[in-house]
Amino acid sequence: MQEITILQNRMAKVENLAAEIDDLSVLLELALSEQDEAAEKEVLSTLSKLSRKVEQLELNTLLSGEYDNANAYLTIHPGAGGTESQDWAQMLMRMYLRWAERNGYKAEIIDLLPGDEAGIKSVTILIRGELVFGYLKAEKGVHRLVRISPFDASGRRHTSFVSVDVMPEMAEDYDLEIRPEDLKVDTFRSSGAGGQHVNKTESAIRITHIPSGIVVSCQTERSQIQNRATAMSLLKAKLAAKQREEQEEKLAEIRGEQKDIAWGSQIRSYVFCPYTMVKDHRTNYETGNIDAVMDGEIDLFIESYLRWKKS
Repeated sequence: MQEITILQNRMAKVENLAAEIDDLSVLLELALSEQDEAAEKEVLSTLSKLSRKVEQLELNTLLSGEYDNANAYLTIHPGAGGTESQDWAQMLMRMYLRWAERNGYKAEIIDLLPGDEAGIKSVTILIRGELVFGYLKAEKGVHRLVRISPFDASGRRHTSFVSVDVMPEMAEDYDLEIRPEDLKVDTFRSSGAGGQHVNKTESAIRITHIPSGIVVSCQTERSQIQNRATAMSLLKAKLAAKQREEQEEKLAEIRGEQKDIAWGSQIRSYVFCPYTMVKDHRTNYETGNIDAVMDGEIDLFIESYLRWKKS
């Protein structure tokens, strides 16, 4: 039923676009026959908008991977640098939450560890919607910030690094065996805002998968049962991602390829000083409108990556 709904939505977009093109053709004929300058300007303006819609539909055809239509877990970890990098991690968290809001996706913070003075030490967000993982996989890697630090009394320029990881949420029927004896489950009190209930009861869950050493936690739900279910879903996603990475490493060894170290694979730079620029180092796409980017306007970076990946 989910696949049917997705296909119906895509067909509706194509049909609506075809109808808009027909309407524009009629307006164009009218503008030319009557030499109406106002109508001609309207045609050009509408044509630009339709062109953008066509590009987006074309882009959707590039998203045909096995997990592209899945929801996505997005995890942010600051690098070395203390408060400065933790503040940068919080800025990126806001950017992705704004991106999700702009695109009509639902975003839920699964686990959040606040920084000591400012910013965050880590955060995991579950973002739900059509083709979410297909788009967000473009964001996996290291994001670099250059700015005058607000935490430096001397006003010096600082460079900070934050790692962003993206994993698809696995379907409930995904065939992945997790043995109960391989799990260590701990409960603890939730931190931060949330009212008396989350602060007074040990409803938060931390699960350690002993064979792999993977640790996941969830503290946003009101009940321990809900937090456990969410944490298990996240664990399944991380274990599936680990399996895929191991398979890719084996293939790389067979091909004689050298795999890049993830933390060293800097994908994008955000420069606030001495000039303003955001540049993706994979596609060379860049913009000077850094305020818009930090407010969630990252679609052109994502689209550039997807086209570059397919080329």
